[in-house]
Amino acid sequence: MTGETELTPRRLRRARIAIAAVFCAHGAVTGSFATRIPWIQEHAQLSAGTLGMALAFPAVGAAIAMPLAGRINHRFGARNALRGLIAMWTLSLILPSLAPDLLSLCLLLLVYGASAGMSDVAMNALGVETENRLGRSIMSSLHGMWSVGALVGSAAGTVAAHAGADARVHHLFAALALTAVALVAVRGVLDLRGGQEEEAPPRFALPPKSALVIGAIGFCAVFAEGASMDWSAVYFRDVLHTDAGLAAASTTMFALTMAAARLAGDKVVDRFGPVRTVRAGGLLATAGGLLVVLVRHPAGALAGFGLIGLGIAVVVPLAFAAAARSGPAPAQALAGVATITYTSGLVAPSAIGAVADATSLVVSFGLVTLLALALVAGATVLRPKLGAGPAPAAGTDAADRPKGTATGNQDEPAAIQP
Repeated sequence: MTGETELTPRRLRRARIAIAAVFCAHGAVTGSFATRIPWIQEHAQLSAGTLGMALAFPAVGAAIAMPLAGRINHRFGARNALRGLIAMWTLSLILPSLAPDLLSLCLLLLVYGASAGMSDVAMNALGVETENRLGRSIMSSLHGMWSVGALVGSAAGTVAAHAGADARVHHLFAALALTAVALVAVRGVLDLRGGQEEEAPPRFALPPKSALVIGAIGFCAVFAEGASMDWSAVYFRDVLHTDAGLAAASTTMFALTMAAARLAGDKVVDRFGPVRTVRAGGLLATAGGLLVVLVRHPAGALAGFGLIGLGIAVVVPLAFAAAARSGPAPAQALAGVATITYTSGLVAPSAIGAVADATSLVVSFGLVTLLALALVAGATVLRPKLGAGPAPAAGTDAADRPKGTATGNQDEPAAIQP
């Protein structure tokens, strides 16, 4: 990967701020859309069942389109690719609220999801490249900024919904504002291009085996995330028999602890390395799951969902970073991991519901607890490879050291040379 010749510390700091702003804008689109789903459902005259079917289409669109991101990135360069893809994503916010019926909503959500997936791969790939050149972890805080953007977008959407604003008008103005913010931010990201000797990635290709293994770790984390976000309030209402306010607080607790952990996670990763961090996170999430399942009291369950949020927060950012460094086709590997995590987010809510129907919600969260425990066993797949990514910090142990090194210390990554 080649690019700018003047990568001074000041330029790298500017690039980090810029890519963080892009992540924030990306998250704000999701938050803006989520708060107006009831309006979209009423406008398109959908039942709960048909709405649920329609809401599967963004994940389908993302899974189909993600492999294209590597090709676009190679052809146009990282900055130009991100500029076009992030603008496509922010402007796609306009589409769902225009749908008058189920068929049109499904088609528009397919496009919405495709633009989400491609821009997601492009910004994560550039985030990893920025991290490589800085020589320290930033992916966790970038995903934390995505969460901040989602909170800001949902807060603005809540105000618009409370005021009775037409979602078509709300989303039009939100899309234009977020597009402007994103395009300004993209001007500051690194301008990287594939070298002349690099072969163009295929338009469509199955993810490499390395991505499948890393993606399995991401799958466990995103499954726990989707289950907690969508079912924690229902768990409080149906299992613990609390009022609506306390039920909603469980979802808020999970979201806040997850966002806070992501914003602070880079220092932990730099200190202890990705393997030890994910192992510790898996233990925290497992403890949280046990509290939810075994302690039939609102205080215990509230603490449990908080611990799940803390424990899984940095797993997906680290999985994306590991994928991008796992082989000669980083964009392809990253797209593969992203596709697996998107699939997990799609499967989790319905799987939890199916298990709950067959048994109980308690058993469903027992499954979440087992997947959290799997993070402890599978964390080693996130071990940095020799010469890839930031040098491991002094506190890392053998589990985090690249194979073939005695101490875990590395020279500055080769990618730092533009």
